[in-house]
Amino acid sequence: MNETTAARFANLAQQCIEREYPHNRLYWLEGREDLKPPRELTPAFYGCLDWHSAVHGHWLLVRLVRYFPDASFQTEARLALARNLMPLKIQGEIANLQHQPSFECPYGLVWLLQLTAELHEWNDAQAKEWLAILEPLENLVADNLQLWLEKLELPNRTGMHNQTAFALGLALDWARVTENTSFANLVKNKAQEFYLHDQNYPLHFEPLGYDFLSPCLAEADLMRRVLSPTSFTNWFGDFLPQLPVGDDTHWLEPVNVSDPKDYSRSHFQGLNLSRAWMLEGIISSLPDGDHRINTLRSAAILHTQSGLTEVKGEHYAGSHWLGTFAVYLLTSRGLLVVDC
Repeated sequence: MNETTAARFANLAQQCIEREYPHNRLYWLEGREDLKPPRELTPAFYGCLDWHSAVHGHWLLVRLVRYFPDASFQTEARLALARNLMPLKIQGEIANLQHQPSFECPYGLVWLLQLTAELHEWNDAQAKEWLAILEPLENLVADNLQLWLEKLELPNRTGMHNQTAFALGLALDWARVTENTSFANLVKNKAQEFYLHDQNYPLHFEPLGYDFLSPCLAEADLMRRVLSPTSFTNWFGDFLPQLPVGDDTHWLEPVNVSDPKDYSRSHFQGLNLSRAWMLEGIISSLPDGDHRINTLRSAAILHTQSGLTEVKGEHYAGSHWLGTFAVYLLTSRGLLVVDC
């Protein structure tokens, strides 16, 4: 990704992280006092249509500012981040999560951890200030996720926000960046409890509804984080034995979006991008020369090409969030080098 492309994605995020409306909110109402405008309820992350998109919109800006230190968008992006990552606003976020511990769990919460993981890794004076401001919220989010995960009896296998596999993957990456061994072990144990014995996944059923995450590929992308390369290679063979050999792409083709203005259909644009990075994640844990790599890579390239053409600013249905998925893919965020 070059600076021109990065600037385009940064502009998409800057246009919406401080845009309060339109807004979509799903949360529990205990009484009339919970009916507040987004800016009052969640004063830092009130833009981008919904809380989770606002959070990962901030992650996008942090990621790009970190990776393009001399870019023209540096000053504007830093100012936009500084306006929202302020102590008083983060205290408002904390108050909301204390009042509603299940708010945005797990999808939005793991993106918050992804934001702080980015700051943990970045040796920058302003980033350290933002991290210090976010630390109380980060701790609360981690606690809420831990309580949720400890009680979770069965995984959510859909391709939407509540999917368990994707959330565990991002949470595990954060735990490893922050060296939170106990949290990492909890995630690894739950992942193996839920998915270790899965076999013969019916990939032909996907996508389900208006997925923006693949249940199949997200599960495999999680398990390559959890298992050793040898164990993952064997597990993946049992999990997806019908995978063809060669450069065949018919087994998993990008989804065409007939109406990008439709908020539900725009999910398919994100599905193409998330499939691409999950395929790359799977490839990263297979041994050199594995006969499935060409098949997986051909599909990854095709999904990347298709997904990136859809990241535009024409329709808010996609522009408020697709830039994040593009940046996550193009900067290989999920390909962390870690010990299993």
